[in-house]
Amino acid sequence: MKLALIAHDGKKDAMIALAADFLPLLRRCRLLATGTTGARLAEAHGLTVERMLSGPLGGDLQIGARLAVGELDGVVFLRDPMTPQPHEPDINALVRACDVHDVPCATNVATARLLLTSWSGE
Repeated sequence: MKLALIAHDGKKDAMIALAADFLPLLRRCRLLATGTTGARLAEAHGLTVERMLSGPLGGDLQIGARLAVGELDGVVFLRDPMTPQPHEPDINALVRACDVHDVPCATNVATARLLLTSWSGE
């Protein structure tokens, strides 16, 4: 399974905690992430993560391109709805690409837990 993991700055700690709860699954997956999120996941949990650029520098678009050509099975994108993002159009394009290509996309911890639980077969 190929998964993208993305978290806005205010949600990076939540992504690290979420990953800790699903390490057996994540270790079986091919993981892509935006820059800082990928570095933090690798450092915290020893996961192998293909890192894209940071979101504001085009990482969301890089992940969207992979998604559009069928290289991703799912996206966990922990968004911070309370903080304006300078690259909001890129974020919207990625979420739209998930909808267009029928790829599951969790944008908060509760939905991410449901999705990851279903993928881990628990």
